[in-house]
Amino acid sequence: MKVAVLGSGLMGKEAARDLVQSPGVKHVALADVDYQKAKDVCRQLNSPILGAAQLDATNEKELGNFIKNYDVVINALFYSFNEIVAKKAIEAGVHSVDLGGHIGHMTDKVLKLKEDAKAAGVTLIPDLGVAPGMINILSGYGVSKLNQAKSIKLYVGGIPVQPEPPFEYNHVFSMEGVFDHYTDPALIIRNGMKQEIPSLSEIERINFEKFGPLEAFHTAGGTSTLSYSYPYLDTLEYKTIRYPGHAEKFKLLVDLNLTRNDYFVEVKGAKVSPREVFLKVLDPIVDLKDKDDAVLLRVLVSGEKDGHSTTYTYEMATFKDRKNNVTAMARATANSISVVAQMLGNGTIDKRGVYPPEQIVPGNIYIEEMAKRGVNIKETKQLKEI
Repeated sequence: MKVAVLGSGLMGKEAARDLVQSPGVKHVALADVDYQKAKDVCRQLNSPILGAAQLDATNEKELGNFIKNYDVVINALFYSFNEIVAKKAIEAGVHSVDLGGHIGHMTDKVLKLKEDAKAAGVTLIPDLGVAPGMINILSGYGVSKLNQAKSIKLYVGGIPVQPEPPFEYNHVFSMEGVFDHYTDPALIIRNGMKQEIPSLSEIERINFEKFGPLEAFHTAGGTSTLSYSYPYLDTLEYKTIRYPGHAEKFKLLVDLNLTRNDYFVEVKGAKVSPREVFLKVLDPIVDLKDKDDAVLLRVLVSGEKDGHSTTYTYEMATFKDRKNNVTAMARATANSISVVAQMLGNGTIDKRGVYPPEQIVPGNIYIEEMAKRGVNIKETKQLKEI
């Protein structure tokens, strides 16, 4: 198969790294508006099947002409490109995957293209990171094993292995995104009813092997498309994992309006965004730099199976790849999108249209493929008499 990777940033680079090491992949193009950056990444990865390309994704004609030469497109660009890449992939008759984007309902816009994709004979799968992405696939896999699913509880966190004050946190993706997840309300299902509750709320203790105690709290965006796929659930919740005390500290900052997009103050006659100032102050403090990070994940899918109350639990702890200097978050995210892109390219996934990951990605094959890449997801099963 021939695969085009759009964007030579961290996720694009690591997706390309996996692709060139995978059997069945014949050619990979790494495209970026900054051609020199793409060439530098290709030089680092040093594969005979990898080539750099210059592409301005804002130019729709150029984008369409480029991707039509490939079997699958991995969109590792900023989420604002997701809709146009999806449309052009359908026009070109090419399968496409992206890393998601629930801000501005971008994923919803991609999902609305389902009939167009089906008519074109292609498959598009958005939201293929960790959360959303991995948690969706594992949720769908758990649901498929039950006669009736009743509850999905999700816990995910990217954290430093060695935490440092003041926040015991180092960002592994944009702090802008972190602010949005902490500020916007979280969508949950409770007692069978969809509702929104404040982020950074309902803090609970959680433990993982080698880590603990930790805390988990509600944040925005984590339930992704699961509330649409499984509207009949009694319970659906997503919580972010951090070191103890993190939520309380950030809650103060949120309450002080330091994270709001729509709040401004006047300072010496100038209109100033406290959020923009805070981002500039905070970014160097929480920069991961060359420190080790870990991604922790726990998915609990509960319901009824063969007359028993049954819970399937999926758990993962992934660490930085020191040899290649790849963060744990990049490993988990880029491998996820690469694995699913290859499932499309090799025919493992053959349904046509646009689907969220939980509805189309085979969980058993996904878990096996991720294990080959050193990202190990453990499944356990608990039974209780009803």
